[in-house]
Amino acid sequence: MEKVLKLENISKNFGGVEALSNINLSLSKGQCLGLMGDNGAGKSTLIKIIAGNYLPTYGKIFLHNQEVTFHKPLDAQEKGIEVVYQDLALCDNLRAYENVYLGRWLTKFKFGPIKFVDFKAMKENSKELFKELKSDTRSNQFVKTLSGGQKQAVALSRTRLSNPEIVIMDEPTAAISVKQVKEVLEYILKLKEKNIGIILISHRMMDVFEVCDRVMVLRRGVKVSDKEIKNSSPEEVTGLITGAIDNSF
Repeated sequence: MEKVLKLENISKNFGGVEALSNINLSLSKGQCLGLMGDNGAGKSTLIKIIAGNYLPTYGKIFLHNQEVTFHKPLDAQEKGIEVVYQDLALCDNLRAYENVYLGRWLTKFKFGPIKFVDFKAMKENSKELFKELKSDTRSNQFVKTLSGGQKQAVALSRTRLSNPEIVIMDEPTAAISVKQVKEVLEYILKLKEKNIGIILISHRMMDVFEVCDRVMVLRRGVKVSDKEIKNSSPEEVTGLITGAIDNSF
């Protein structure tokens, strides 16, 4: 399968602290990579490098075998990388549809320097996205009134606007109901069907083994495993995370 993303020897230092050391990673179209590790393992730092929040101290990033450098999140977004962060990055004082289109509001026409926003189109399009996710979120609801699952639907809907090539999800099934977990996992499978590459960060072993094709484990900023799901097991991954198993490739 075609490699959409490749990292070579990515390292990140914060002063005298080495958060990541020589991380290599590859992701193919339509593939879901489960990224696991204990708190402080380096998972968040790694995805923030891919998403353009941090520049790596060393190492290279390639998209379709072309080296790229991201100085800010917009650079990564313009290259087709979307991220759903654990805190969802939503504005509670805005409505659901306004959050879906945050920073990308549709306009009907311009009159000189003045742009007229197409609120109706944004509401209708958001309604369809929520329907696709089987969410009962209403476009006009304020985000501060939404449940955890509904907020997750808003954040996931945002990823569909740019026809992304890569979607990174940081703990998307944390703090939501069993029914909503099932819906998020079904959404991941739909993304795979559309040939979108996915990186799933999760502490929920059952979710990773249900939808991922590969699992990669970080421990203290070092990659200790990267293998196909069918060649691993929850017990092995647990051992790698805790340090009971040194490494497994």
